[in-house]
Amino acid sequence: MSRIVVFGAGGRAGRRAVAEAASRGHQVTAVVRDPARHAHLHRENVTVVAGDVTDPASVAAVAEGHDAAVQTAYRPDVPAAEFFPAAAHALLTGLARAGVGRLVLVGIGTQLEVSPGVLVLDTPDVSEEVRAFSLSHVAELEVLRAADTDVDWLVLAPPPVVLDDEAERTGEYRIGGTAVIPTDSFSYADLAVALVDEIESPKHHRALVAVA
Repeated sequence: MSRIVVFGAGGRAGRRAVAEAASRGHQVTAVVRDPARHAHLHRENVTVVAGDVTDPASVAAVAEGHDAAVQTAYRPDVPAAEFFPAAAHALLTGLARAGVGRLVLVGIGTQLEVSPGVLVLDTPDVSEEVRAFSLSHVAELEVLRAADTDVDWLVLAPPPVVLDDEAERTGEYRIGGTAVIPTDSFSYADLAVALVDEIESPKHHRALVAVA
């Protein structure tokens, strides 16, 4: 059993990660901005707390005593180009301060390659809005890659499709590499399986990895 802190626990990816980890017997700290709005997260093995993923001190405080962290948070009221790099900096600083050794982040499919050296976000069919949002994830990855840190991080990028929030967990997925894994659909439930698997049995380290 591990102690896992999940940032952005109120979102679609976050709440699935909380449920998956708790169902396996892990002790989970679900971090949200306002716990009063997330009563649905309360279940066996889960503690809901307030925290700010862009504040190193807040990250350190909620992560103290944990073995691993999951980052699924996003704030639409903050420009993505600011939010994701700030969160990466705060997580690396705060988790190191708290002694948390493993960090698994959810990336975005458009930061994967469709051919060697060509990212989905640079293809003609991608809108400027989507491209700008995607570049914020690229900036997050650059922060992680440039950091001199003991935190063993991993970015798991689901495919560039709309993830299914209703589909049941199958427990099956494919993983590996920086190229898009062709698929027509993927669920938040199975993304959560991959996230928790990489905490229980880390197989990828300090990398961007596709999952589908």
